[in-house]
Amino acid sequence: MKASVGVLSGTLVFEPFPRRDEQGSVVCIFDAEIAFAAGMDLRQLVQETQTRTMRGAIRGLHIRTDGGVGHLVHCPHGAVLDVAVDLRPTSPTYRLWMTVVLDDVDHRSVWLPAGLAHGYQALTPTADVCCRVNRIERPEYEVTIRYDDPDLAIPWPLPVTNVSDRDAAAPALAVVEPMLDDWFGALQ
Repeated sequence: MKASVGVLSGTLVFEPFPRRDEQGSVVCIFDAEIAFAAGMDLRQLVQETQTRTMRGAIRGLHIRTDGGVGHLVHCPHGAVLDVAVDLRPTSPTYRLWMTVVLDDVDHRSVWLPAGLAHGYQALTPTADVCCRVNRIERPEYEVTIRYDDPDLAIPWPLPVTNVSDRDAAAPALAVVEPMLDDWFGALQ
């Protein structure tokens, strides 16, 4: 497995080396030594969630208002276009976004530090996404930014087939931007 620096400040992309054989393949999707050497504090990963999403559906862009949450994201079944937007006002990559295809072929995963909005679109008939996080889920602190915000202009690869009511009603980044200093200003 190799770790490389992602496009946004503090992000890491992990690329394993699947071993293929007559039965299929074997792949190590997480290596604590490599993650630690790349700068992750693994002691803080406290919870994992899994979602199943249908082709074309988008989840996100979700953020947390109490200082954010770090995500280690991978897709054990299917494929997704994973998207992160840097909302840390003090970050050198503030307001920039990045995409990574996560799938069950290459088994890539991505570390997204606190202060990034996160979302994804399913590219296959069904896609499962697993997120290990460094803070326990607290729905009362969750906020969503519009996935189709024209200021961000994220190029989703498929026509959008489904968005939750919560995500469809989400405000544009311009509406929540005045609050970002309070939410993420001290994050680096």
